[in-house]
Amino acid sequence: MVLEVAILEVRPGEADRFQAAFREAQSIVASTPGYQRHELRRCMEQGDRHLLLVWWDDLESHTEGFRGSPGYRRWSELLHPFYDPFPVVEHYVAVEGATGPDALG
Repeated sequence: MVLEVAILEVRPGEADRFQAAFREAQSIVASTPGYQRHELRRCMEQGDRHLLLVWWDDLESHTEGFRGSPGYRRWSELLHPFYDPFPVVEHYVAVEGATGPDALG
C-alpha cells in the first residue's frame, strides 16, 4: 500500500469554496482502480492549509491510473485553481515494525 500526501495551500479566503469543490471532486479519485480511501484535513493553525491523504494499492494506481484518466482533467479543473503555490505530492510506504495497532495496511 502507498500513501499519497499533499499539503494544499489554498488561496487566502477560499477554503470554503475549495472544500465545496473537493466534495464534488472526491468521487472522481474514489472511482479510480487501485484507490483505497482518502482524507482531507484542514489545518487548525492555518485555516487555508489542507492535508490530502490518499491510500493506493500501488504507486502506479496514482501516477499512471488516476493522473492518466479522463477524470483527472475534471479534478484539475475543480481544484487546481485554488492552490498557491501548486502542491508537492509525495508517496510513502510503511516502515516495517513501526506501525501502530490501529494503522491501516
